[in-house]
Amino acid sequence: MATQPVPGGLTPTRSAALVAVGTGLVAALLVLWLSKSAVAASGFLGAALVIGGGVLAWRMLARPAPAAEARVDWSLAHAVSQASVDAVAITDRAGRLVCANDRYEELFAGLPTPPGLPLDADGAAELGAAGRAAWRDGTGHAARLILGQLRLSAEVVRAGDEGDMLVWRFAPIEEEDSAELVARAVSGPLGDRLGGGGIMAALIAPDGHVRAANRVLAMRALGSSDGTVEGRDFTRFLITDSRGLVRFEREGLEGNPLRIVQVPFSDADDAPVLVALLDDEESVTPAIGASAAAHVRSLVSLLPLGLALVDRDGRFVQMNDAFIRAAGVNAAAPPLYPGDLMVREDKAAVADAIRRFASGATHSADMAVRLRSNPEEPVALTIAGARGLGEAAVLLSLKDNSEESRLKREVAQATKMQAVGQLAGGVAHDFNNILTAIIGHCDLMMMRHSPGDSDYDDIQQIRTNSNRAAGLTRQLLAFSRQQTLRPQILQLPDVVSEVSNLLKRLLGETVKLDVSHGRNLGPVRADPGQLEQVVVNLAVNARDAMLQANPRGGGTLTIQTRSISAAEVRRMGRDIMPPADYSALIVTDTGTGIPQEVLPKIFEPFFTTKEVGKGTGLGLSTVYGIVKQSGGYIFADSPPGEGAIFSIYFPVHAAPATARTTPARPAPKPAESWGSGTILLVEDEDMVRAVAERALVRQGYSVLTAENGEVALEVLEQNGKPDLMISDVVMPTMDGPTMVRQARAKYPDLPILFMSGYAEEQLRRSIDLDNVSFLPKPFSVQQLAEATREALAGR
Repeated sequence: MATQPVPGGLTPTRSAALVAVGTGLVAALLVLWLSKSAVAASGFLGAALVIGGGVLAWRMLARPAPAAEARVDWSLAHAVSQASVDAVAITDRAGRLVCANDRYEELFAGLPTPPGLPLDADGAAELGAAGRAAWRDGTGHAARLILGQLRLSAEVVRAGDEGDMLVWRFAPIEEEDSAELVARAVSGPLGDRLGGGGIMAALIAPDGHVRAANRVLAMRALGSSDGTVEGRDFTRFLITDSRGLVRFEREGLEGNPLRIVQVPFSDADDAPVLVALLDDEESVTPAIGASAAAHVRSLVSLLPLGLALVDRDGRFVQMNDAFIRAAGVNAAAPPLYPGDLMVREDKAAVADAIRRFASGATHSADMAVRLRSNPEEPVALTIAGARGLGEAAVLLSLKDNSEESRLKREVAQATKMQAVGQLAGGVAHDFNNILTAIIGHCDLMMMRHSPGDSDYDDIQQIRTNSNRAAGLTRQLLAFSRQQTLRPQILQLPDVVSEVSNLLKRLLGETVKLDVSHGRNLGPVRADPGQLEQVVVNLAVNARDAMLQANPRGGGTLTIQTRSISAAEVRRMGRDIMPPADYSALIVTDTGTGIPQEVLPKIFEPFFTTKEVGKGTGLGLSTVYGIVKQSGGYIFADSPPGEGAIFSIYFPVHAAPATARTTPARPAPKPAESWGSGTILLVEDEDMVRAVAERALVRQGYSVLTAENGEVALEVLEQNGKPDLMISDVVMPTMDGPTMVRQARAKYPDLPILFMSGYAEEQLRRSIDLDNVSFLPKPFSVQQLAEATREALAGR
């Protein structure tokens, strides 16, 4: 850029000529005024003009050639600035950007003029102050300017022949981790110099592992220079004798005692610690403490029990790590008094107890207190007087019972679920008896009415609702793990594939179904129909949750199957799931998730978060019962801000999987199941006994009835052996299996058909009888007739 001349300026030659002419003009006017002679005045004027013209001519002839105006070679300046790794810019006196290198343009995404740069916070103002200092003092500085993720420093220098330029230079600030610097120093030449002075140094990470060490420490710890101590547990290299002297474990008790000095060079909780080890051959006191009190404090810090020392004024003297964890203390800001750890109601009692023991009480006492970090769980605080420990006067012991509390809650939850399951099973049994009577009477009435009758539809509606109620009882039995299962050897992907089409219809158009299967899944043994119900129940719950969160957008339901090895189970840390090979079914949704306070209750029966009338609360409890009865494990997780995740694990079955085939359709049963023979019907419920008797009589059988086991044995004595005995399992006075054992003592080949509202699997554990059939309640008249015919045919 060339400099610009000033327009309209007068040169010295022109100025001299004008002065001469002006002087002649003034003189002519003066002569004219004094002499009144125009001729004389004209002479003076002419002389002035001649003199002025001569001066002008002389100056023009004598003037040297003008020098060329000075020009700034900005191409050279740009080339010089390009050689710098920093961003460089030059501005003139008017504040215009006249030159900048490519690094400047790249750094500031263009060519903005300093100090008006796109800096964060008050960077532009700080840079402007540096510019003003440069105009005033010649240099200016601005430190720690922020440009996005970068930290910059700026140096401003006044330059130019006339000092009318500013050179701006911007350099990034290289921030290096202080711990990394120390690590390199310890393992480098500085560490060698420390070793030459007899100092063994190591940088210890917060987890106790060695991050860096000098060579002399590695040599002493390992005994050779071949190995490395980096990444290994520092405490494994040391041992402590009975006097508290610390030595290298490799050197044994005959090695030189060591003095340990810790240098925490950072206040951060996760900062490493620099440790220096010095040989202390002449030490006669423990290296970790110069007195008995210090020795005890060192032991307190090493013990896994939660211990703390308190002085006579009730202030903490020391807390070990176990106490800090148990009390939920912030190690960066530890409390001053023990009462600061307790809830407000327990502070006074703790302070009084500490004051009493500090005053001379020698025994110990236990107190149940509640901590501010977890006020819902009382903990045991042990207080004892301490003597001979210097300023420490009271010893506090606090047990970290968080794991114990968690196990207690899980046991209480399992006990509650078991009790509720037993209740559900009993309720289901009673309901099944009632539903058996209702369904049976409906069947008998429908035999007397044709589809065209006015009462037929009403009877059919009663029967339909009864079957719906029977479905609810099956859910109760599933939760209580008392339903009848028909397990098969199958693959989880096959179950998911068979139910996928149904899921697409259930989820609707707004919810997307994403199914993926892992490789090498092992076979599992379960009831395929019940597993399909598990998938459907979880999918419907996920759909409702996603639509509630986003009625228009819906969401995505993800179903995954994958193989889980025993090693993965160990890493998961599931206490109740033993390490083994599992096939997993994982259902994930994109809803709002499950609140943490609700999560422990979701598998309880009748618990629901839906509106009144929109949920029975049996969906997840049914899932829980089916999974447990199938020998599997189910876990529900809900990460904050994400949807719910249900993970189901079934143990891999040892037998090889067999391909599932579609069962052949059974041959159509005869419309009528007429039969003949004598049947002894034993049932304690009058309504069930009445409907079963009528149904069997209508089928052509001769029926004898008894209301309990004792009466049934009397009927056998009076009437002899029947062709078939149909009996309830659970009855007062004498149950069904006991009655059958006594009957078979006299009639060994007597066929038995048991009927019960409980599950067959549960009953067979207590029935050690051969040649017995089972009919679950509730049953229809047709089902009773078919079961009777099959039991007689199997005779």
